[in-house]
Formats: sequence, structure tokens, C-alpha cells
Amino acid sequence: MANSIKRSRHSEDPLNVFSQAITKVYSLWVSATYPFASKGRNLSIHPTALLTRKIASGIKLGECIIIRNNAWLNTFDLPEGDSEPTIIIDDCCVINAQAVISAKNRIHLERDVMVSACALIMDHNHAYEHVELPIKAQGLTPGGTIRIEQGCWIGHGAAIVCGQGDLVIGRNSVVAANSLVTRSFPPNSVIVGNPARLARRYDPDKGIWVGGAGHPTLDDHR
Repeated sequence: MANSIKRSRHSEDPLNVFSQAITKVYSLWVSATYPFASKGRNLSIHPTALLTRKIASGIKLGECIIIRNNAWLNTFDLPEGDSEPTIIIDDCCVINAQAVISAKNRIHLERDVMVSACALIMDHNHAYEHVELPIKAQGLTPGGTIRIEQGCWIGHGAAIVCGQGDLVIGRNSVVAANSLVTRSFPPNSVIVGNPARLARRYDPDKGIWVGGAGHPTLDDHR
């Protein structure tokens, strides 16, 4: 056993060890110096993550959170006198490479949520109605709020966008890769497609999964 561990250490790429050390030092520095609304312990924030001191006051971080390379956490100017954070990430969440979380109102990831690479979570959109103006000059829509409940997995390239109201992804749900979610879904759901639909869901009364290959989806009965 000891020899196996020793071989594992020797086989580790030295550049990976160096990168991990840099990430640890950077994480400690960010945790100590950025004015987050609140923060927990054991944060791991990659140096290439897009996270600035200017917006940190709008972000609340729990413990043991991992934010990987080139992920982007974005908030906007808080209303005067408003001390409530617009991004809340609870304990043990993972934000993978190149994922984007952009909050105007409120995005809340409950504990143990995993956001896969290149996913997008955004509680607003860009206005476009004025046809004589470029989109970038038209500002943002009012948007809504997003809550992703405990234990969910957001697949690679999925987009969760809230145009208005409250969008809730129920606990322990899966959002499949490249899905576009614009409405709420219940707990223990498998959410697929563009636009997203409910492919499967665990029925606690029957104790079985409903839907799936060869069966109507729950959306078909609505």
C-alpha cells in the first residue's frame, strides 16, 4: 500500500503540482482580501476565474466551494442601500471550467450543486426591442430569480435562463448537456432538450421512476 502511494506521488505531473499550489495560494489571497458578502472556509478558486473585487460584495460563498479555470461569476451594481447578495453559492458546490453565472436579481445554488463546464446560469437577458439601437446599447431585461436546489447536476453546455418570475430546479435533478431551461421543474427530475422538457421523474408515492425510453414523458400529460 505504501509503495502504491509512493508511486502515485512520483507519477504526478510536476506542472499539475505547481498549478495546484498556485491555486491554493491564490484562493487564500482572494478569501482574505475580497469583500464578499460572506464566505466560508476551504475555498478553491482558480487564478484564471473571472471574479473581481468590485462585484465581490454581491456574492455569498459557503464552505468547500470549487471554482475552476475560466469560470465567470458576474453581478451588477447593487441598488443603493441593498445589502443582499445576488449570487449565493452554498457549501460543497463545484463550478467547472468556463461556466458562467450572471446575476442581476438573485441566483442561489444550494449545497452540493455541480455545474459542468461551459454551462450558463443567468437570471436576465439582453433587451432587443429597439430596432434602431445595437443590442449592447439597450441594457438588460428585468429578469427574475433562479434557485437550483440541493444536489443538482447541471450538464455540459446547459443554459438556465430566467426571463421573469421565479425559476426553481428541484433538488437532486439532472439538467442534460446542452439543454435550454426557461421554467421550473420538480425535484428528482431528468431535464432534457431545447426547449427543456421533463424526460423522467422519480415518483415518491409509487417509489419508481416515471417516463424514460418507450414511455410518455410527464410533460405529455400536462
